[in-house]
Amino acid sequence: MQWASRRVLVTGAGGFVGSHLVERLVSDGCAVRCFIRYNSENRYGMLQDLPAEVLDALEIVAGDLRDTEAVRQACRGVEAVFHLGALIAIPYSYRHPREVIETNIMGTLNVLLAVRDLEIGRVVHTSTSEVYGTAQYVPIDEKHPLQGQSPYSASKIGADKVAESFHAAYGLPVVTIRPFNIFGPRQSARAVIPTIITQALAADTVHLGAASPTRDFTYVANTVDAYLRAAEDDAAIGGVFNIGTGFEISIGELARTIIRLVGRDVRLVTDEEERMRPDRSEVRRLWADNTLARQQLGWEPRIPFEEGLRRTIAWIEAHLDRYKPGYTI
Repeated sequence: MQWASRRVLVTGAGGFVGSHLVERLVSDGCAVRCFIRYNSENRYGMLQDLPAEVLDALEIVAGDLRDTEAVRQACRGVEAVFHLGALIAIPYSYRHPREVIETNIMGTLNVLLAVRDLEIGRVVHTSTSEVYGTAQYVPIDEKHPLQGQSPYSASKIGADKVAESFHAAYGLPVVTIRPFNIFGPRQSARAVIPTIITQALAADTVHLGAASPTRDFTYVANTVDAYLRAAEDDAAIGGVFNIGTGFEISIGELARTIIRLVGRDVRLVTDEEERMRPDRSEVRRLWADNTLARQQLGWEPRIPFEEGLRRTIAWIEAHLDRYKPGYTI
């Protein structure tokens, strides 16, 4: 797909990854419509961090993914939909499972119905590595069993299966990408990497709830590349693609790497009892096999892990007033 002058919709555009995707699409010449969650302050989430010339180029529509008509109106007149909108915080899903399940499953259904009925040429649906649960084998390929170890992961499994069914039943041109843990500038302190960086920059101690779980962290610009490739490749329609680096690192080693890159004398303390997830819900290991994405989409992570960390540290240091160093992860 040649992106210049193409009209596209991004749901969840005000989120961390959504804001980076929007910025890239505008730079590639797209006319971008952004679907964001309505709020009384009329704030645009992380889109407000974009340069003024990018923000001015956007068409911003506020609504709720659970509102069928709002989603349908947002989809009118576009040629592709990037569906990132979701409630993503795992601890929040323990407290409010109904809201998370309704938003993530019914919201996805509304997007898919609109794409079908309006005959939109492509929808890129966002999954998550959390659908795999704790790895039964590594590296994790797309054939790994799906395990709903939290209400959030269960909601994403449901959304993925609805997308799968719409391709099978209606021939819907949907591609599902399954990102592993994404990080980068603008990410909130809800996530592990900004939390560690904030403590390493502003405190004398970095507190971890659990040091042993491993993750496959992917820099956000690499993930954005995968969205565009998924939207461009007709042979990818109907497919599911892991988007991860193929490299796992424990949370403890991640913290030591960040402390080294920050360059301050900071002490590392772990306390398993402070971990927020119930034990049976804890995902102990995630490590991507990205062979399919490399072979089919021609995708690979072009920005190395430590370079991504350096860029993220620099951004958080420049915006440290937004972060609080007292979190334990």
